[in-house]
Amino acid sequence: MSTPTPGTAGTVPLNAPYYGAPFGVAFARFWQKYATFSGRASRSEYWWWYLVGFVVNNVFSLLALALGGYGLQLDQTYAAPSAGAVVVFVIWGLWALATIVPGFALLARRLHDGGHSAGWIFILLVPFVGAIVVLVMVLQGPSPDGIRFDV
Repeated sequence: MSTPTPGTAGTVPLNAPYYGAPFGVAFARFWQKYATFSGRASRSEYWWWYLVGFVVNNVFSLLALALGGYGLQLDQTYAAPSAGAVVVFVIWGLWALATIVPGFALLARRLHDGGHSAGWIFILLVPFVGAIVVLVMVLQGPSPDGIRFDV
């Protein structure tokens, strides 16, 4: 499979997968293709964003824990979350809402690059097995069959 040629600015056009995308470019492309479910995304585009999401969610979780947001006390009783933790939970929820659509769009494009339909996302509704099936699919390299998803 041939790698798309860079555009006039020396970058790969947004309508083509960027194989070997560096971190900053993958992050920018995630937001630039916010709700684009057509086309393809390379493994590097997908996994760099997955790393960002993992780190950001863990930072929110640690902040909430540090601010007493989970309510579990040392004596195994529960208490209401602190005001700071509530603020963290609200910001975390806004982050989740802002990234859910582009996250699914990126997953759809990643599945396309492997030659799979985006309909395979629905297998995530099957507990445990669905996640394993999708994981195997996103780990696969690009497939010539994926070209049919280009617009």
